[in-house]
Amino acid sequence: MQNNNIAYVSAEEVAKKLGISVRRIQQLCSSGKVDGAIIEGKSWLLPEKSVDSIPVRKKKAKVDRKPLPIGISDFKRAVSEYYYVDKTLLIKEFLDTKPQVILFTRPRRFGKTLNMDMLRVFFEKTDEDTSVYFSDKAIWKCGDKYRDEQGKYPVIFISLKDVKFDTWEQTFEMIKRLVRSEFARHEELATSSSLSDFDKGRYAEVLSEKSNENTVVFSSALGTLTELLYRHYNVKPILIIDEYDVPVQQGHSCGFYNEVISFLRNFFSGAIKDNSNISYAFLTGILKIAKESIFSGMNNLKTDSILDDRYSQYFGFTKDEVKAMLEVYGAGNKFDEACEWYDGYKFGSSEIFNPWSVINYVDDNCATPKAYWVSTGSNDIIGDIISKATPEIMDNLNKLLRRESVNTFIDIDVIYPEIEKNPSSIYSFLLVAGYLNVVEKQQDGDSVYCKVAIPNKEISYVYEKEVLGKLENIVPQSSAIAIQTAIFERDGEKLQAELRKLLINTISYNDTANESFYHGLTVGLCAAMNNYYYVYSNREAGEGRFDICLYPQADKLPGVIIELKACKGASTETLEKLANKAIEQINDNQYDTDLRQHGVKDVFKLGIAFCGKEVKVACGE
Repeated sequence: MQNNNIAYVSAEEVAKKLGISVRRIQQLCSSGKVDGAIIEGKSWLLPEKSVDSIPVRKKKAKVDRKPLPIGISDFKRAVSEYYYVDKTLLIKEFLDTKPQVILFTRPRRFGKTLNMDMLRVFFEKTDEDTSVYFSDKAIWKCGDKYRDEQGKYPVIFISLKDVKFDTWEQTFEMIKRLVRSEFARHEELATSSSLSDFDKGRYAEVLSEKSNENTVVFSSALGTLTELLYRHYNVKPILIIDEYDVPVQQGHSCGFYNEVISFLRNFFSGAIKDNSNISYAFLTGILKIAKESIFSGMNNLKTDSILDDRYSQYFGFTKDEVKAMLEVYGAGNKFDEACEWYDGYKFGSSEIFNPWSVINYVDDNCATPKAYWVSTGSNDIIGDIISKATPEIMDNLNKLLRRESVNTFIDIDVIYPEIEKNPSSIYSFLLVAGYLNVVEKQQDGDSVYCKVAIPNKEISYVYEKEVLGKLENIVPQSSAIAIQTAIFERDGEKLQAELRKLLINTISYNDTANESFYHGLTVGLCAAMNNYYYVYSNREAGEGRFDICLYPQADKLPGVIIELKACKGASTETLEKLANKAIEQINDNQYDTDLRQHGVKDVFKLGIAFCGKEVKVACGE
């Protein structure tokens, strides 16, 4: 019976308000879970004040799974059409300190171009209301101090990321096109009432085909454009140069290094060094190249590298960002796998995932992790270094492959010619290029001493395929073919003879060589067989970790497992025992388990023992 002092509502009204079925409300009432509910006829009435306390299992909100931004570096498209990881607080970090010129050095595919386009869209003064791209982002919640900077400046934006040509002539032609395109984007200068006829002529000169071969005109073009934009808008422009060092790397690889350095020195100097016509300048690249004298005398240049803290979380994904992405795409249970494959980078104090690889991994439904990053750029420079590597470096590369660490001095100002002349600088290059990670760091002034290691499984794969695979260049082709034939024919004696011949002819420092050195040499030999085998090194199988395993690419080929031993001052008899012991280790630890699980029925087992220039080989089935 109704209490006249209580306001009641029907079950139908409550169901509508709570977004659940009438039947569910009736069940709750009949089971006594709604205090004061009464039934009149066939309908339940509920006290209005009890409605908010009704236990409701709310449906999960439907998640809008936007496409993932693979290869998208256009900020407007990224935030409008794709899943976007908010990096807009980079803008706040910058505005809090306002360095006039800042260079961000990060590995390729870590979001540099997208972040630079974000800065362009945020700062650029246009007819479009670009605040809409930031109104729901973190930067917009930071207050008027930051919002007032939005849409305030003319911006010059040039990306050199695609300037990858084989000659200086082609490179210069592409740079001219990029400069002209940016001049044309600022077409308001052609008719500006704030510019004199002379200034308009300077603007037109860059666009004219008559200036095609005039290096001086294009060397000073950026400086000219900053000056003209300042006069037109009465606001000093912002300059953004993305991937500035791509032409430098290409010049080094293709033999026009001096030409590109000479041009870029003037190109950047006129626009950045002591230029009173700019508000700020942003540059990105992999290397700083300070010693190239491109930035010589630029006292206003601030460099932010992977060793620095301030902007460390804005290039690449943090743990929380990866967790959030995986949850959105229904793969929260894949976080540990994503960590094993794509985590492990340490930028400053931040733990960072490779964003390119994570996005591709999630886009592939997290089915099977792959080395997505390996195909995103050239590793020729690394091959050049390894072809000249000392035994110590070979040994350290193999330590890295075994997931051990290496102690080394790091120079973030490493330059391309120095890398080739001083192979020990390979660690600095590998670090800034994304192939190594800092485990520990000690810094004393300009000297940085680091413990470095391979960051994750993906980079281990890259080392095998792109780095250690370059070792094949060290091995004479005749030796590679002879050793390859011996393995195909399962001829242990021939293999032993050919290995000994190789050691005698190419090695002069074996007295101190250890197992790591021989491991590197053997991997190099196997790499020469990559048309027939997939080469894996130091991986778990059976009840341990094999040294080297060759997975056949064709059914007719046998799988090959190689276990290595090394000993100083060993006799021939001792070497034979070590080689046989290596075969026993393969059998006892069942290193052939993975091969057989993949349908490889025929497995050739090799135990190889080294001592200086001597070698013994034992074979097993």
